[in-house]
This record gives sequence, structure tokens and C-alpha cells, in this order.
Amino acid sequence: MRKIVMHMSVSLDGFFEGPDGDLGWHQVDDELHWHFNEEIAPMGGFLNGRVTYELMAAFWPTADQDPTASGPMREYARIWRDMPKIVYSRTLDHADWNATVVREVDVEQVRKLTAEAGGDLALGGANLAVSFAEHDLIDEYRTYIHPVLLGRGRRPFPDADGLPDLRLVESREFSNGVVLLRNERVRKA
Repeated sequence: MRKIVMHMSVSLDGFFEGPDGDLGWHQVDDELHWHFNEEIAPMGGFLNGRVTYELMAAFWPTADQDPTASGPMREYARIWRDMPKIVYSRTLDHADWNATVVREVDVEQVRKLTAEAGGDLALGGANLAVSFAEHDLIDEYRTYIHPVLLGRGRRPFPDADGLPDLRLVESREFSNGVVLLRNERVRKA
């Protein structure tokens, strides 16, 4: 059974984006980017909200054609283009780059998707993650904590009512000070 894995970068004080949607504080160097590539490459697809998809589609389809792009950036561009994507959007009519638009999160459809053969599914997009969390559909949280304090911005789960039971299964520090905390959802039998 495939897992739904949420990847998120947060500041030390818990924000995933700074004021006005700023992501410029992310400290992604080659080591961390190679790690991202290793994590994403074997996955079976991306589950994205519209905003995340549009941000990705505006950059990654041709990023490997930039002669100044780093090795991990060129590799990620190929991974992103080839990976199947489901874009959850009520307003987007069409999505390119191996993407299918789905209007809303249907729990039964998501469960059927996770029952299919293939690699795990990478969940991206703050609003979509909240919806998946509300339906208890996230199996693993891979949180990358960047050593910066933003003071304000947007938190990943601002209005979470219930907290899922999580178990830390891995922690790793990268040379740039970013720390990965990988937590799995503990499900009651």
C-alpha cells in the first residue's frame, strides 16, 4: 500500500512561508537538493494544490535548460516533468506536464489511489495538506526545519483541532543546519 507523504520546510519558529508568501529564506544547497531528489525520484506521483502546482509549473519544466542550473536542479526538473501529478483545484480547467485536475478531495478516491501499485505519493500545498489532515489521509510527515526565525508568516496547520499520533522514525542534520524530522502516523489497529 502506498503512503501519502507530506514534505514541508518550516522556519525554526514554525512558519512555512514568510510575509507575503516569501520562500526566499529556504536554505536549499546542493546537499539538501540531492537529498530531495533521492526522496522524490522513487515516488509514484505528486498530489498538489493549485497554488503549489502553478509555482512548480512556472519554473521546473525548463529549469534544466538553464546553463547556470546546478546538477541537482537539472535532475529535479526531469523528475518533476516525468512524475504523474494530481492537481486539486476548483478553478483550474487544465494542467500540463503529466497532470490531471481533480475538483476536490474525495476520501474514497484517495484510498483507491493509495491501494494502487507504485511508489508513495508526495503531498504538496498548504491548503491541500490541511484538507488531507482533516480526513486523516497523511501517513508520514517529513519536516525540514531551517535555522531561521521569521517572526511572522503562515503556519502549516493553523486551526488543527485534533493532533494525530506520530512516531519519530528518523532525524538527520544537514551541513547547512537544516534538520529533517520524519514522523509516521501511528494508526490504531
